[in-house]
Amino acid sequence: MLKVIQSPSKYIQGPDALSHIGQYTKILADHVFVIADNFVMSLIGDAVDNSLKEHDVTSHFELFHGECSQNEILRLSAILVENQCQAVIGIGGGKTLDTAKAVAYESQIPVVISPTLVSTDAPTSALSVLYTELGEFDRYQVYPQNPNIVLVDTTIISKAPVRLFVAGMGDALATYFEARASSAAHKPTMAGGLASKTGLALAKLCYETLLEDGYKAKLAIEAGVSTPAVENIIEANTYLSGVGFESSGLAAAHAIHNGFTLLEECHHLYHGEKVAFGTLTQLVLENSPNEELETVLDFCTQMGLPITLEQLGLRDNEKLHKKIMQVAIASCAEGETIHNMPFTVTPEQVYAAILAADRIGQDWLY
Repeated sequence: MLKVIQSPSKYIQGPDALSHIGQYTKILADHVFVIADNFVMSLIGDAVDNSLKEHDVTSHFELFHGECSQNEILRLSAILVENQCQAVIGIGGGKTLDTAKAVAYESQIPVVISPTLVSTDAPTSALSVLYTELGEFDRYQVYPQNPNIVLVDTTIISKAPVRLFVAGMGDALATYFEARASSAAHKPTMAGGLASKTGLALAKLCYETLLEDGYKAKLAIEAGVSTPAVENIIEANTYLSGVGFESSGLAAAHAIHNGFTLLEECHHLYHGEKVAFGTLTQLVLENSPNEELETVLDFCTQMGLPITLEQLGLRDNEKLHKKIMQVAIASCAEGETIHNMPFTVTPEQVYAAILAADRIGQDWLY
């Protein structure tokens, strides 16, 4: 099987980058469809409109309704066609960006992605995570190419809620461990080939950057400022994690996340928060060395990422074990990325690993 590396055509990051969006959009189109939710639209709508007009790009702005679902994609696609737009600009969080990619793909036109958060690695990837109208995981939708342009305004991101910034680190935390497992199993990646040394190097650099700069960046975000550590973590959360996972592979951590989306008690959690616990569970499945487990536990505790079921919102009662088995079964569904592990994984093994990870987390905290 061939080795495949894929990434956005252009990645731009820095303070006030959004003020240059007209300059970069003009490369692709003269009339664009801009998607953002109500909050983001009120925050950056005028700035984006002014930048587009400055470069003679006309636009139609449309509100995103909040869920990356098939119905929302079809609704927005119809409006795009009606307005004869030549490219899509998606601005906001992961679900907005995934929807923008899906809408662009429906019409086979270019897409510009500008995250206002770095809570997931959605900005750079050639896929969307689709959910039901109730917020449950539906499926991955994979595209033949990555976004044409990813533009990351670090001034805006540094003002975002700390919890969302940290959730992005939780998502990025899985990148190296899933890449390592998938590569060892010689399983195909989301890019459609085997992992390359480049992809694995990016995944490892992502992990090393989190350990080196994560805590410093979190404190800076709490102060509402951007520092070199913040810039480095934004790059890790967005580019290193995005290209790293896509070109090196997903494994158990994200599959376990998908299982937890079935539980209503976990719906208040962000993607990366559930992925962080999924990473801990994957390490238990692998019987990773104590030193590695302790490094991950220490990082999650410093960041405020969940390492116990209670922190996920799950109480120890008579229904808990049945719910955990439900998560385990969903994690092992046909086509799930848990089957990229270098050994066969069963629901019973995942069930045991989740409960063991919870006890390890409890012991670490108390």
